Amino acid sequence: MTQNQFGGEMHQNMHTGTVPPTMNHGGHELFDVHEVLSSAIAGLNLAMILRPHVKDPELLDILDRQYRFALDEYNITVECFKTGQDPSHPTGSYKMKQSNDFIYGMKQSQPKKPMQNSNEITDEMISGYLLGSAKANATGKTAAALETCNPVVRRVLQDSIPNCIEMAYELALYQNKHHYYQVPQLAQQDMQQIVNSYASAQGQPALPPNPLQ
Repeated sequence: MTQNQFGGEMHQNMHTGTVPPTMNHGGHELFDVHEVLSSAIAGLNLAMILRPHVKDPELLDILDRQYRFALDEYNITVECFKTGQDPSHPTGSYKMKQSNDFIYGMKQSQPKKPMQNSNEITDEMISGYLLGSAKANATGKTAAALETCNPVVRRVLQDSIPNCIEMAYELALYQNKHHYYQVPQLAQQDMQQIVNSYASAQGQPALPPNPLQ
């Protein structure tokens, strides 16, 4: 591959020749990134719809911080997707405020059931919807990054995945603290048996011979 005036690689199409940056996308990539951007819009719209119903100031702070960060990520993803070049600024790193301490164990709670009225919406539901959106975005961006041809778009998607994970983790911790997201544990004996069922490999492996060597 040759180098262009900006120092980047000039990609080639075997039928039409040099591919300009704006067209530097594979077919599979176009559909995957289309899904990523559509999901991002859906998540942002969901946060905007849910915001007036939030009652807990802590959850409102999480929603607002995550919304602002996700909106910026959406904008730079659109930017590099349309230009095929570096966006106006690099992907940031989302920092959550929750501690990393999970509360283990189950306590009695009311069975879940569908709402019958929009007035029934609660902070438990809102945080759950936001958690589901963050998890979906992490999954979608991972799948897209695995088969994205454009190196800039792939890097932006790749750098965004840890932020989606961090947002989901923050929401899971919030839910766990309020007993919305309960985490059971196995009995100590069963847990130890599973944890100790693996061991590190020792020494260097004896690789089978290869005829090419």
